[in-house]
Amino acid sequence: MTHARPGRPRLHRPRRPGSTARAEILDAAAELFTTRGFASTSTRLVAEAVGVRQASLYNHFATKDDILAALLEQTVAPTLSFCERLGDDAPAEARLYALALFDTAQLVAGRWNLGALYLLPEVRTERFAQFHTARTGLRECYRRLTVAVLDRLGAGADADDPRADLPFRLVESAINIRADRGTDAVADLPDVLAEAALRVLGFTAPAEPLRDVARTLVARVADSS
Repeated sequence: MTHARPGRPRLHRPRRPGSTARAEILDAAAELFTTRGFASTSTRLVAEAVGVRQASLYNHFATKDDILAALLEQTVAPTLSFCERLGDDAPAEARLYALALFDTAQLVAGRWNLGALYLLPEVRTERFAQFHTARTGLRECYRRLTVAVLDRLGAGADADDPRADLPFRLVESAINIRADRGTDAVADLPDVLAEAALRVLGFTAPAEPLRDVARTLVARVADSS
């Protein structure tokens, strides 16, 4: 990633959410990239949306690609960290439910539908290799838990089993569902997709007890961060 110069103190009244100028820039860029398009958005437009000079923006991000990279990181890094701290002291199905619950909440709770940025042609380039590495790590975490769930269900699988990708793909469907229905209409989606991630594997037991365990796991990981 290109390194920008250290940011200067803000001299303007904030127009956008965020405790720092960098956060304001990311919020403005997120809106413009997801509504206007990445290619059609210049750093000048981002700066104008924040209410700063374009030169001031470069104190925080050296290029427009750096802004996009930071936004993409926001969609993966928290959930990957969550997965790494999830532990193994709960049944695999509870851990998979917790992961899907947390991940879906991350995808639908922000002001802007950042997951839609995955489809940008620019994101396929080597410039965003760090994002793809992180996303692959998250996918592998899903796959490990999914294989463990299938084993517990007596439907033995290995890492190459096509079913191992189903929960990850289901959760990422939240991006398109949000695009179709809007932010206000997807409040129940984390539980819906978390349960669906298990049902698609053949889990037939009642979901309520599992949901309670999963929510406890989410709270525990949050408290440990």
